[in-house]
Amino acid sequence: MRISSAEAFFEQVAEERFVPGEYTRGPWDADSQHAGPPAALLGRAVQTRRGAREDMRLARITFEIISPVPLKPLAVATRVLREGRSVELVEAALRPEGSPEGDGEIMRARALRIRTLPGSVPEVTPDPEVPGPEDSQPQPFFPVPWDVGYHTAMETRFAAGSFLEQGPATCWMRMRVPLVAGEKTAPLDRVLVAADSGNGVSNVLDFGSHLFVNPDLTVHLHRHPVGEWVCIDARTSIDAAGVGMAETGIHDERGPIGRGVQSLFVANRR
Repeated sequence: MRISSAEAFFEQVAEERFVPGEYTRGPWDADSQHAGPPAALLGRAVQTRRGAREDMRLARITFEIISPVPLKPLAVATRVLREGRSVELVEAALRPEGSPEGDGEIMRARALRIRTLPGSVPEVTPDPEVPGPEDSQPQPFFPVPWDVGYHTAMETRFAAGSFLEQGPATCWMRMRVPLVAGEKTAPLDRVLVAADSGNGVSNVLDFGSHLFVNPDLTVHLHRHPVGEWVCIDARTSIDAAGVGMAETGIHDERGPIGRGVQSLFVANRR
């Protein structure tokens, strides 16, 4: 298994080729990534692709997690699905390095970008709705059988709940390493690396006895964050048939910035 030793989630080795590092490793499988870092990698591809307009900003992005993302070199491809003066729809796909383009996709994103014109309309935004990171407390992560992974790459502070408590939770998260080695962390990186953790922090069933997997994630943003901290204020609902949903309010220290939603497949591990 080829992984990067860089102090980052990924190392870029060619224009559209990336090698994951140990910090991408999720808490459930030593050979698979947490979905947050690859989601952010696809968001980065949408924003920085060749020819991307600088006057457009991502307003909504939906990820389809087709299969677990392996700790192996990955290739990213983008294409524009719809291009207009005020909005555009862009698709980005992730596949194992060496697989034919359009084949073997393991994760796909569709992003809506909207034209921006600063100062063109009055700003209407809510005031802060959750306690800030300075008023929140570090809480232990649930047991993970390896020393390095997503759980060590993210600094977390809880304003309510914890990883070890069941029910709604309000968690501030800050990246300890950049998304891509040698690059400055972008505002969107911070949001997408954190947003996929909504179902984890707001779990309502015991991790040891139940499996709950999100095959998708949708994030809406009315503005991008300021500062290093992103807060996910999450709650999970589950139907007895095994289908659930995690809803997440996304905040920075200035106030709400958007929302995230995850569909959940829920099953008894036994």
